[in-house]
This record gives sequence, C-alpha cells and structure tokens, in this order.
Amino acid sequence: MSEKTVKLIITRQDTPESSPYQEEFIVPYRPGMNVISALMEIRRNPVNAKGEKTTPVQWEMNCLEEVCGACSMVINGKAMQSCTALIDKLEHPIRLEPMSTFPVIRDLIVDRSRMFDALKRIKAWIPIDGTYDLGPGPRMPERQRQWAYELSKCMTCGCCLEACPNVNDRSDFIGPFAISLVRLYNTHPTGAMHKEERLQALMGEGGIEECGSSQNCVQVCPKGIPLTTSIAAMNRATTLQMFKDFFGSDKL
Repeated sequence: MSEKTVKLIITRQDTPESSPYQEEFIVPYRPGMNVISALMEIRRNPVNAKGEKTTPVQWEMNCLEEVCGACSMVINGKAMQSCTALIDKLEHPIRLEPMSTFPVIRDLIVDRSRMFDALKRIKAWIPIDGTYDLGPGPRMPERQRQWAYELSKCMTCGCCLEACPNVNDRSDFIGPFAISLVRLYNTHPTGAMHKEERLQALMGEGGIEECGSSQNCVQVCPKGIPLTTSIAAMNRATTLQMFKDFFGSDKL
C-alpha cells in the first residue's frame, strides 16, 4: 500500500526584486497536519516534486495558536493563518502564496510595515504617565467591556488588508483593522484622552473615506471581529468630529 502524501504548490521569490515562480513539493501525510507542519517537513527535507534539491521555503511563524498573526499567507486563494489551516480541510493540491498587499521579502515572508505605521498614526496605545504603579485602571461597564474585548483580539495579521480591494499600491488606505482599533482605544476611559487625535487621523488622507464598504474584511478576519460595525461607528464619530471642528465646538 502506497504512502499517503500531500502536494503543495508554493509561489516562491528569492529576493524582493526577483520575479516569483512556482515550485511543487510532495510531503508525507500525517493525521492532524496543518500547513505549518507541511512546511516544516519541506524545511527538514528540501527536495521538490521533481526530486531536485532546493532551498528550504521561508515563512514566518511564532505562537502557532492563532494569536500572533505572523503566519498569515494566501492558502488556496484565501488569506488565513497557516497554523490553523488543517490539511484535511483544504482542497488539494494546496496552493500557498504570499499576501499580495504587502511587499515580498522572500518566499512567503512579507513586509507588514504599513500596518505598524498605521498603528503609530492612530496612536494605538493607552497613555500612562510615569513608570510607577498607578493601581487598578478605570472600570468599564460590563456590556461595553465585552464588545471592547472582541475588538482587542486584533493581531495585525493582515488578512483584512489582503481581502480589501481598496488596499493596494495606489492607495494609502490604512485598512479596516486600524479603524476598528480607533474605536477600541477611544472606548477606553484613559485612551479617550487622545480621542480627537485618533479621529483626526481617520479623517485625513488614506483614512475612513477610502473605505468602499465591500465588507470582505469581516468575512476573512480569523478572529471574527465585527469590522464593519466598527467602520460604521467610526463613520458616525468622524462626522460628529467634523462638525465640532467646523463650528469650533468646545472639547467636551
């Protein structure tokens, strides 16, 4: 009886400037395999389907628990986390590609700097004055805390940017994840100190106006974050902020 195998067709790229090409691999099947374990098998024995020795496929990974967002890639045409992509649930042969929204560094590794630049732009942090112990933080109403927790699951994996047709090399759109994080940090009692600055960032170039409401983002988010709800809420918030700015309203 022949050994069961898994065929992978991987889009590779040796350098950021070189042209992409496809290479096929056949790895032995094991029950419960995910895409990461298949890539590890290729790394252990870097031989392609033709029997030729090749370089190990390069990819990113960290937690292997769908928490860090590092192992994002396009699997069979859909952006997802490779650590939770089970071989048994995927169509075969399995096609692996780097996310096209970001510049490719090598093989399946991409440069997600635009996401981290967006985090800086919207001030995606809670300001703390001093390094001493401030004691317990301010309390939030339980209902508000529950939906804020859902928003906090964002791991900057890039799946929503990959699925969004408005995020491309001709657009400066910061993406759905950043808009949702503005809602999260503006909800926090301490984070609200920078509420206007975050809304101003969304009202600037590449901000919320660039959203085309395709709603692809909420369909691919591995954490099920209600991104479209956040976008609608921030549309309202930025509109109110615009009127405040226009009429010179006070800062209440």
